[in-house]
Amino acid sequence: MKVLGIESASMVASIAMVEEGNLIAEYTVNHKKTHSQTLLPMIDEIVRMTEANLDEIDGIAISAGPGSFTGLRIGSATAKGLGLALNKPLLHIPTLDAMAWQLWGSDGLICPIMDARRGQVYGGAYDCSSEELPKAVIPADALDLNAFLAKVQQVVLDEATPWKRVVFLGDGVPVGKAVIEQSLTCPYCFAPAHVNRQRAAAVAALGEIYLEKGWTEAAEEHSPDYFRMSQAERERKEKEARTNGNA
Repeated sequence: MKVLGIESASMVASIAMVEEGNLIAEYTVNHKKTHSQTLLPMIDEIVRMTEANLDEIDGIAISAGPGSFTGLRIGSATAKGLGLALNKPLLHIPTLDAMAWQLWGSDGLICPIMDARRGQVYGGAYDCSSEELPKAVIPADALDLNAFLAKVQQVVLDEATPWKRVVFLGDGVPVGKAVIEQSLTCPYCFAPAHVNRQRAAAVAALGEIYLEKGWTEAAEEHSPDYFRMSQAERERKEKEARTNGNA
């Protein structure tokens, strides 16, 4: 099986191709360019360098959220367009699951966190020690960073759990590092540079497992997992509430 992976849930733009459990190619950029400028040229470059034929892929794995509204929409449109054009199924991969999967085999509690602004994070906690798939210990959600850290600490300090430390990764780490250092008393560490952001290789690798299990969706049915309203939607509702309150 051959799977194309697309990651655009944050500032990171990443494309990868996995075949039969092997990473064939990966192109990742973490820079200030919009995904509309990067994703298709990156796909073209991977196809050119590997002399691949997109007609031969078996599925398209898309990082489905949570994350940036704009990034998710662009990634979704790219995946849906390719899926429709090539008549290939999509593989709906939760972004935080894929991030945690980068640290497969770790004996720590893996905690990917993404900056959701306003003091919030998109966060979850996972067991990736030996399971075939990431196992959510704290389900992915959008919540206050302090509330999330309290949940993490409670899990780690519970004598019935096997984790001796927490491993944090994601773009929520630089923003929340000081809060983490002030709040946690349990052992923790931060993932190194090569695995501390989203990577399409993890999306594609999980996509291959999903494909084996038959967990596919038609391109026209795909929609991202936003987890909360966009800023424009929030501002509109706030304006409506003020208007109704003054009526």
